[in-house]
Amino acid sequence: MSIFDILGPVMVGPSSSHTAGAVRIGLMARLLLKERPVYADIGFCGSFAATYRGHGTDRAIAAGLLGMQPDDTRIPTSLLIAQEQGLKIFFSKLDLQDAHPNTVVLTLLGTEGKRIVVQASSIGGGRIMINKIDGIDVNFNAEMPTLIVHNSDQPGHVAHVTTLLYKNRINIATMQLYRNERGGYAVMVLEVDQSIPSLIVNKIQKLDGVIKVTYINGGTEDVI
Repeated sequence: MSIFDILGPVMVGPSSSHTAGAVRIGLMARLLLKERPVYADIGFCGSFAATYRGHGTDRAIAAGLLGMQPDDTRIPTSLLIAQEQGLKIFFSKLDLQDAHPNTVVLTLLGTEGKRIVVQASSIGGGRIMINKIDGIDVNFNAEMPTLIVHNSDQPGHVAHVTTLLYKNRINIATMQLYRNERGGYAVMVLEVDQSIPSLIVNKIQKLDGVIKVTYINGGTEDVI
Protein backbone atom coordinates (compact mmCIF):
# COMPACT_ATOMS: atom_id res chain seq x y z
CA MET A 1 0.00 0.00 0.00
CA SER A 2 1.35 3.44 -0.96
CA ILE A 3 0.91 6.80 0.77
CA PHE A 4 -1.41 7.68 -2.15
CA ASP A 5 -3.73 4.84 -1.11
CA ILE A 6 -3.86 6.12 2.48
CA LEU A 7 -4.16 9.88 1.96
CA GLY A 8 -5.69 10.03 -1.50
CA PRO A 9 -4.69 12.30 -4.39
CA VAL A 10 -3.61 15.93 -4.19
CA MET A 11 -6.74 17.64 -5.44
CA VAL A 12 -9.34 20.37 -5.23
CA GLY A 13 -12.24 18.66 -3.37
CA PRO A 14 -14.69 17.69 -2.19
CA SER A 15 -14.43 14.04 -3.31
CA SER A 16 -11.65 11.91 -4.75
CA SER A 17 -14.15 9.85 -6.74
CA HIS A 18 -16.55 12.59 -7.79
CA THR A 19 -13.99 15.35 -8.26
CA ALA A 20 -10.38 14.14 -8.70
CA GLY A 21 -11.40 11.06 -10.65
CA ALA A 22 -13.79 13.10 -12.77
CA VAL A 23 -11.04 15.59 -13.66
CA ARG A 24 -8.84 12.70 -14.78
CA ILE A 25 -11.66 11.26 -16.89
CA GLY A 26 -12.15 14.58 -18.65
CA LEU A 27 -8.42 14.96 -19.22
CA MET A 28 -8.09 11.41 -20.55
CA ALA A 29 -11.00 11.93 -22.93
CA ARG A 30 -9.30 15.09 -24.22
CA LEU A 31 -6.07 13.14 -24.82
CA LEU A 32 -7.94 10.37 -26.62
CA LEU A 33 -9.68 12.91 -28.87
CA LYS A 34 -6.18 14.16 -29.82
CA GLU A 35 -7.30 17.77 -30.26
CA ARG A 36 -8.93 20.54 -28.23
CA PRO A 37 -12.64 19.79 -27.72
CA VAL A 38 -15.20 22.42 -28.75
CA TYR A 39 -18.35 20.40 -27.97
CA ALA A 40 -19.04 17.90 -25.19
CA ASP A 41 -22.19 15.91 -24.45
CA ILE A 42 -21.75 14.48 -20.94
CA GLY A 43 -24.04 11.70 -19.71
CA PHE A 44 -23.78 10.80 -16.00
CA CYS A 45 -24.84 7.39 -14.66
CA GLY A 46 -25.56 5.99 -11.19
CA SER A 47 -24.32 8.05 -8.25
CA PHE A 48 -22.68 10.49 -10.65
CA ALA A 49 -26.14 11.27 -12.04
CA ALA A 50 -27.63 11.68 -8.56
CA THR A 51 -24.99 14.00 -7.09
CA TYR A 52 -22.95 15.58 -9.89
CA ARG A 53 -24.08 19.13 -9.15
CA GLY A 54 -23.57 18.95 -5.39
CA HIS A 55 -20.17 17.23 -5.64
CA GLY A 56 -18.95 19.40 -8.47
CA THR A 57 -18.54 16.51 -10.88
CA ASP A 58 -19.79 18.67 -13.75
CA ARG A 59 -17.10 21.26 -13.04
CA ALA A 60 -14.48 18.54 -12.60
CA ILE A 61 -15.25 16.95 -15.97
CA ALA A 62 -15.15 20.38 -17.62
CA ALA A 63 -11.79 21.10 -15.98
CA GLY A 64 -10.30 17.90 -17.36
CA LEU A 65 -11.62 18.69 -20.84
CA LEU A 66 -9.84 22.05 -20.57
CA GLY A 67 -6.56 20.26 -19.76
CA MET A 68 -6.52 20.91 -16.01
CA GLN A 69 -5.10 18.53 -13.38
CA PRO A 70 -6.97 17.51 -10.17
CA ASP A 71 -5.08 20.07 -8.05
CA ASP A 72 -5.85 23.05 -10.30
CA THR A 73 -7.40 25.87 -8.26
CA ARG A 74 -9.48 26.96 -11.27
CA ILE A 75 -11.69 23.83 -11.12
CA PRO A 76 -14.60 25.58 -9.31
CA THR A 77 -14.85 28.10 -12.18
CA SER A 78 -14.18 25.66 -15.02
CA LEU A 79 -17.67 25.95 -16.55
CA LEU A 80 -17.21 29.69 -16.90
CA ILE A 81 -13.72 29.19 -18.36
CA ALA A 82 -15.12 26.63 -20.81
CA GLN A 83 -17.73 29.15 -21.97
CA GLU A 84 -15.04 31.82 -22.40
CA GLN A 85 -12.90 29.42 -24.46
CA GLY A 86 -15.78 28.38 -26.73
CA LEU A 87 -16.24 24.86 -25.32
CA LYS A 88 -19.96 24.04 -25.32
CA ILE A 89 -20.89 21.45 -22.68
CA PHE A 90 -24.26 19.76 -22.18
CA PHE A 91 -25.08 17.51 -19.21
CA SER A 92 -27.68 14.76 -18.94
CA LYS A 93 -28.46 11.60 -16.97
CA LEU A 94 -28.14 8.11 -18.43
CA ASP A 95 -29.26 4.66 -17.30
CA LEU A 96 -26.61 2.06 -18.20
CA GLN A 97 -26.98 -1.58 -17.22
CA ASP A 98 -24.06 -3.28 -15.45
CA ALA A 99 -22.01 -0.08 -15.27
CA HIS A 100 -19.94 1.09 -12.30
CA PRO A 101 -21.96 3.53 -10.10
CA ASN A 102 -19.57 6.39 -10.96
CA THR A 103 -19.76 6.16 -14.75
CA VAL A 104 -19.85 8.88 -17.38
CA VAL A 105 -20.19 8.80 -21.17
CA LEU A 106 -18.50 11.66 -23.03
CA THR A 107 -19.22 12.46 -26.67
CA LEU A 108 -16.64 14.97 -27.88
CA LEU A 109 -16.03 16.98 -31.04
CA GLY A 110 -12.69 18.68 -31.63
CA THR A 111 -11.43 21.81 -33.36
CA GLU A 112 -10.51 19.88 -36.52
CA GLY A 113 -13.69 17.81 -36.63
CA LYS A 114 -12.52 14.68 -34.80
CA ARG A 115 -15.19 12.87 -32.81
CA ILE A 116 -14.93 10.31 -30.03
CA VAL A 117 -17.24 8.62 -27.53
CA VAL A 118 -15.57 7.59 -24.26
CA GLN A 119 -17.18 5.65 -21.42
CA ALA A 120 -15.22 5.81 -18.16
CA SER A 121 -15.67 5.22 -14.45
CA SER A 122 -14.15 6.70 -11.31
CA ILE A 123 -13.22 3.73 -9.13
CA GLY A 124 -12.07 5.46 -5.94
CA GLY A 125 -9.09 7.38 -4.62
CA GLY A 126 -8.90 9.46 -7.77
CA ARG A 127 -8.30 6.40 -9.93
CA ILE A 128 -10.22 5.86 -13.15
CA MET A 129 -10.95 3.16 -15.69
CA ILE A 130 -11.58 3.83 -19.38
CA ASN A 131 -14.26 1.26 -20.22
CA LYS A 132 -15.08 1.90 -23.88
CA ILE A 133 -13.85 3.94 -26.83
CA ASP A 134 -16.37 4.43 -29.63
CA GLY A 135 -18.39 1.49 -28.32
CA ILE A 136 -15.43 -0.93 -28.19
CA ASP A 137 -14.48 -2.37 -24.78
CA VAL A 138 -10.96 -1.37 -23.71
CA ASN A 139 -10.72 -1.33 -19.87
CA PHE A 140 -7.43 0.41 -19.01
CA ASN A 141 -6.41 3.00 -16.43
CA ALA A 142 -3.29 4.58 -18.04
CA GLU A 143 -1.39 4.54 -14.74
CA MET A 144 1.53 3.02 -16.65
CA PRO A 145 2.82 4.25 -20.02
CA THR A 146 -0.01 3.20 -22.34
CA LEU A 147 -0.11 2.78 -26.10
CA ILE A 148 -3.52 2.69 -27.79
CA VAL A 149 -3.49 1.59 -31.43
CA HIS A 150 -6.61 1.77 -33.61
CA ASN A 151 -6.28 -0.34 -36.75
CA SER A 152 -8.18 -2.35 -39.32
CA ASP A 153 -8.82 -5.92 -38.13
CA GLN A 154 -6.32 -7.66 -40.40
CA PRO A 155 -3.49 -10.16 -39.71
CA GLY A 156 -0.07 -8.82 -38.79
CA HIS A 157 -0.81 -5.62 -36.89
CA VAL A 158 -0.18 -7.05 -33.44
CA ALA A 159 3.05 -8.70 -34.58
CA HIS A 160 4.34 -5.49 -36.18
CA VAL A 161 3.69 -3.40 -33.07
CA THR A 162 5.06 -5.91 -30.57
CA THR A 163 8.15 -6.53 -32.72
CA LEU A 164 8.92 -2.79 -32.78
CA LEU A 165 8.65 -2.65 -29.00
CA TYR A 166 10.80 -5.78 -28.61
CA LYS A 167 13.55 -4.43 -30.87
CA ASN A 168 13.68 -1.28 -28.75
CA ARG A 169 13.81 -3.22 -25.46
CA ILE A 170 10.40 -2.01 -24.29
CA ASN A 171 8.72 -4.60 -22.09
CA ILE A 172 4.96 -5.13 -22.38
CA ALA A 173 3.25 -5.42 -18.99
CA THR A 174 -0.28 -6.05 -20.30
CA MET A 175 -1.89 -6.25 -23.72
CA GLN A 176 -5.59 -6.24 -24.59
CA LEU A 177 -7.14 -6.72 -28.02
CA TYR A 178 -10.64 -5.68 -29.02
CA ARG A 179 -12.66 -5.35 -32.22
CA ASN A 180 -16.18 -4.34 -33.17
CA GLU A 181 -16.55 -7.21 -35.64
CA ARG A 182 -14.48 -9.69 -37.62
CA GLY A 183 -12.55 -7.81 -40.30
CA GLY A 184 -13.81 -4.47 -38.94
CA TYR A 185 -12.30 -1.93 -36.56
CA ALA A 186 -9.86 -3.08 -33.90
CA VAL A 187 -8.09 -1.56 -30.89
CA MET A 188 -5.03 -2.83 -29.06
CA VAL A 189 -4.09 -1.43 -25.65
CA LEU A 190 -0.55 -2.04 -24.43
CA GLU A 191 0.71 -1.01 -20.99
CA VAL A 192 4.51 -1.02 -20.88
CA ASP A 193 7.27 -0.75 -18.28
CA GLN A 194 9.36 1.90 -20.04
CA SER A 195 8.56 5.19 -21.76
CA ILE A 196 8.16 4.82 -25.52
CA PRO A 197 10.25 7.27 -27.59
CA SER A 198 8.24 9.45 -29.97
CA LEU A 199 10.24 7.98 -32.89
CA ILE A 200 8.77 4.54 -32.16
CA VAL A 201 5.24 5.92 -31.77
CA ASN A 202 5.63 7.62 -35.15
CA LYS A 203 6.78 4.37 -36.77
CA ILE A 204 3.70 2.59 -35.44
CA GLN A 205 1.46 5.36 -36.77
CA LYS A 206 2.94 4.85 -40.26
CA LEU A 207 2.28 1.09 -40.37
CA ASP A 208 -0.18 0.01 -43.08
CA GLY A 209 -3.69 -0.36 -41.70
CA VAL A 210 -3.06 1.75 -38.57
CA ILE A 211 -5.76 4.41 -38.22
CA LYS A 212 -4.76 6.27 -35.06
CA VAL A 213 -2.15 5.97 -32.30
CA THR A 214 -2.36 7.55 -28.86
CA TYR A 215 0.49 7.29 -26.38
CA ILE A 216 -0.28 8.42 -22.82
CA ASN A 217 2.41 8.71 -20.17
CA GLY A 218 1.62 10.32 -16.85
CA GLY A 219 -1.42 12.26 -18.03
CA THR A 220 0.27 13.65 -21.14
CA GLU A 221 0.26 12.63 -24.77
CA ASP A 222 2.81 12.54 -27.56
CA VAL A 223 1.39 14.53 -30.47
CA ILE A 224 1.14 12.28 -33.56
